[in-house]
Amino acid sequence: MLKSSPMRFKNIVSVLGIGALGLYISACSASGENPGREFAPQMYHSVAYEPLTQIKDESQGKWLSNREDGKGEFFNSNVNNPSQMNMRVPPANTVRRSQDADLPYRVAPADYDLAGETVKNPHEVTADFIAEGKILYGKFCQQCHGETGLGDGKVGEVFLGVPAYNVGRVADLTEGHIFHTITHGRGRMGAHASQIQMADRWKIVAYVQELQKK
Repeated sequence: MLKSSPMRFKNIVSVLGIGALGLYISACSASGENPGREFAPQMYHSVAYEPLTQIKDESQGKWLSNREDGKGEFFNSNVNNPSQMNMRVPPANTVRRSQDADLPYRVAPADYDLAGETVKNPHEVTADFIAEGKILYGKFCQQCHGETGLGDGKVGEVFLGVPAYNVGRVADLTEGHIFHTITHGRGRMGAHASQIQMADRWKIVAYVQELQKK
C-alpha cells in the first residue's frame, strides 16, 4: 500500500493538470458579451503609433492588456508629443516631396496662363518615359480624347466638343498648360490630381505632346 501511494499521487496530479488545462482552454471561447481570452493579444492589437487613430483613454482595452506600462491595450497616443499627437508637424520652411522627388504643385487653378509660361517638366523625357505615358493615357484619357488624340473617344462621341490635340490652339499648348489642365481640370474636363500621381501626369504630358505633332 505504501509503495503505491506515490503512483496514486502522480495520477491525481495528472488528473488535476488535465482538468486545469481543460478549464484554461474553455476560458478561451467567446460567447455573448464575453470576449474570452486571447493568446498573445499584442499580436492582434497593435500598440504601435498609428497616425489615423488616436485613443487617449489609458484604460481602453485594459481587460486584455499585458503591456509593461500597465495601460490599456488600445491606448496608442504618443505621450511625448504635444496633445499626445501621433503625427508630428513638419519642420518649418520644409515641403513634402513625392516618391519621385517632385515638389508639390502650387500653381492655383485660375493661373492657367502662368502655368503655361513657367511650369516645366522636371523629368528627363526619354523613349521609356513617353511609352509609360502612352499606357497611362490609355487608362485615363483615351475614353474622351481618342486613341490618337483626335477627340473621338467613346465618351467624346457622346459629349461632342472634345478638341483634337493636333489642330488649332490646342496643338500649341505648352507642357505647363497640359499639366495644369490634367491637375486642376479645365472647362468640361475634371481635375485628375487625386487619381494620377504627379510623375505619371508628366508622363501623360510627354505623350500628349507627341500626339500634338501628328
